[in-house]
Amino acid sequence: MLRFGTDGVRGRAYEDLLPDDIVRLAQAAAEVLAPTGPVIVGRDTRESSVEFSAALAAGFSSVGVSTIDLGVATTPAVAWAAARASTPGAVISASHNPWHDNGVKLFGPDGRKLNDEIQGALESALSSSDRLTVPTLGAPPRTSDGSELLKEYQQSVARTVDFDGRRLRVVADAAHGSASAVLPGPLQAHGATVAVINSSPNGRNINRRCGSTRPETVAQAVRQQSADLGLAFDGDADRVLAVDHTGELVDGDQIIAICAADRRLGGRLPGNTVVVTVMTNLGFHRAMARRDINVVTTPVGDRHVWSALQAGDWALGGEQSGHVIFPALATTGDGMVTALQLLEVVARRQMSLRDLSAEAMIKMPQVLHNVAADPDSIDDGRLSAAIADAEKALGADGRILVRPSGTEPVIRIMVEAETAPLAETVAAEVARAVNR
Repeated sequence: MLRFGTDGVRGRAYEDLLPDDIVRLAQAAAEVLAPTGPVIVGRDTRESSVEFSAALAAGFSSVGVSTIDLGVATTPAVAWAAARASTPGAVISASHNPWHDNGVKLFGPDGRKLNDEIQGALESALSSSDRLTVPTLGAPPRTSDGSELLKEYQQSVARTVDFDGRRLRVVADAAHGSASAVLPGPLQAHGATVAVINSSPNGRNINRRCGSTRPETVAQAVRQQSADLGLAFDGDADRVLAVDHTGELVDGDQIIAICAADRRLGGRLPGNTVVVTVMTNLGFHRAMARRDINVVTTPVGDRHVWSALQAGDWALGGEQSGHVIFPALATTGDGMVTALQLLEVVARRQMSLRDLSAEAMIKMPQVLHNVAADPDSIDDGRLSAAIADAEKALGADGRILVRPSGTEPVIRIMVEAETAPLAETVAAEVARAVNR
């Protein structure tokens, strides 16, 4: 049975996730979300996304629900369109995963990701096989073209900022993914010169040696073109990382730190508070403390960040991975919105991204290991002992976090320390305990 992870349903296409599963998920979503109008649907550029998107439309149609098809569209575009039409939305995407994976992300009529309670209700509906059946192929699904909505989304994103970017030269890496459908429009709207790379999807090259999982690709292009900065989107463009003019990475922590510091100076940071996850670098926490900015920490996942932002009525939060949320501007993490917010600060303050990043925070050495493993097969006693030894070695000036991924069959190990060699040594020891 399908289970919701950190970010919707995800797995290897045609093995863990079948078209029939997508049909049943659409039927369950229709039952639980009870849309009063057409559901917004979109997809990324994976080989399986066309068929999976058709299965989604067929599932909704089989229970009397029509759809508006945005075609290839970013995840935040689907969320925006759902909120605009006050109807649920669904996007076929596996985000930053390889091309052979796929998944479904669902949004409520407010354009927000579903909470745990609603996801639980969907899982319960999916388990009721007597009510959810694959329809016999017959009449085509009831769907209409949503390309105009996608254009409206691009215009809406461009209007979230107002700055003179005519001096900025930007390289944008579309990761051969959904960003290919919307770039360079929103980034050019304020005069910036934008060179787009990796925007020729063929179904199997999404995220392949490009995008936010490989920021060194855009870094090389920035240096070659003598650009001011680079932006690297992931497969569905709900996250973005940046590089400065030297090709140095500016990750989500640093982007949030830059925006938080700028908003604090301008009196635009409600409660002087930002929301981040447990993966956020210790250097970020130290930098925020120096500026008297409060930091609220949540579990991994932008759904958790969003919930905390709403509960506190705060204006900025996100993840190291580049999922950044501006609740007043978008209902979910939006790489395009984040990119424009960053460009606006660079242009207005007339500082290089490199200088802004150095001013905002100093990163602690951090090591991330992803160990392929089934969480149920790990020797918990051995792993606990390894973590305890790691905590002793790191002392008060470091930390370790070990957790199963919510999107892939791996154990994620994150270690921070005063020195990179110490962080690497500790992470390697814990990884060996996972492997054993």
